[in-house]
Amino acid sequence: MSLPPLVEPAAELTVDEVRRYSRHLIIPDVGMAGQKRLKNAKVLVVGAGGLGSPALLYLAAAGVGTLGIVEFDEVDESNLQRQIIHGQSDVGRSKAQSARDSVKEVNPYVNVILHETRLDNDNVLDIFSGYDLILDGTDNFATRYLVNDAAVILGKPYVWGSIYRFEGQVSVFWEKYGPQYRDLYPEAPPPGMVPSCAEGGVLGVLCASIGSIMVNEAIKLITGIGEPLIGRLMVYDALEMNYTTLKIRKDPNAEPITELIDYEAFCGTVSDEAAEAAADATISVKQLKEWLDARERGERDFVLVDVREPNEYEINRIPGAVLIPKGDFLTGEALEQLPQDKQVVLHCKTGVRSAEALAVVKGAGMADAVHVGGGVSAWVNQIDPSQPAY
Repeated sequence: MSLPPLVEPAAELTVDEVRRYSRHLIIPDVGMAGQKRLKNAKVLVVGAGGLGSPALLYLAAAGVGTLGIVEFDEVDESNLQRQIIHGQSDVGRSKAQSARDSVKEVNPYVNVILHETRLDNDNVLDIFSGYDLILDGTDNFATRYLVNDAAVILGKPYVWGSIYRFEGQVSVFWEKYGPQYRDLYPEAPPPGMVPSCAEGGVLGVLCASIGSIMVNEAIKLITGIGEPLIGRLMVYDALEMNYTTLKIRKDPNAEPITELIDYEAFCGTVSDEAAEAAADATISVKQLKEWLDARERGERDFVLVDVREPNEYEINRIPGAVLIPKGDFLTGEALEQLPQDKQVVLHCKTGVRSAEALAVVKGAGMADAVHVGGGVSAWVNQIDPSQPAY
């Protein structure tokens, strides 16, 4: 469906701006009026990571007059494989400030507003209210539902993108004209069912493919050209080089969204079973180091199990751990490999997957089993920094 332009045109373009945007101006569909609308637009990008990086650069290059950036994290070396808005010299810097500097280098005429904070119920409505359009490139379900509900309450359109390994998804949600995110995903998937990019990985260049589509949709909404992805989900498979478009329909029986909720509780970081299993059965990496030293001296006996995937195990590991992936616990196969006469200690990358595996182990009667809070990431950070993080 075609929609009216999202914003009114700015009063004028300067001579320098006409030179800069000449390749837009000679496209009849964009022209002077469309470029003036881009100049007058205020767009908020949530996250300056994998999707936010190309999105911010291309929004800036396109001439969007005001860009807001919501980002509280710092640049890590593992980001540089895909987060192209940051460079080697930015490692350790604020992502928001690094992104601002790159945007200014691409287009000094863009007004950049930084929101160096974690988006939450207390600030989201206030932050969103100052913008015409939102781009959501976050990688966790709690924030995605928060963004959706805030956009619905304020009547704002937003462009949503998601990436994982070799696959990406994009859609435009605007309840005034079509479905919202909850029509696509009424409920969050069970905790641990969908790994994050930090757990499952992502092909770096996929971010550019999906991020550029998100900006394409933003430009169409702002200028009122083409047919935006409202009511449609575009799925991209980089391995098969295949784009598939699926229809999304509004749920006529859905409860109207009138207020924000507890999104962490709604999505859950771990399942109730995992949280219950880990409540009194979580040890720190420092405690694990003491246990391993005691095991070396023959004063303690236990089996340390790494529940990550084999490719993760190749990157770094806690010495003395045996690898049994979490999937084997969920199918029950792992139980046959565990000794019945030793305490079982589980770990993963951060402690989420190991808590899920712990629930299975305890359910099988191994009451003294524990897992390692913080996982191998905490081990590398606190015990053995000579190993690479990922």
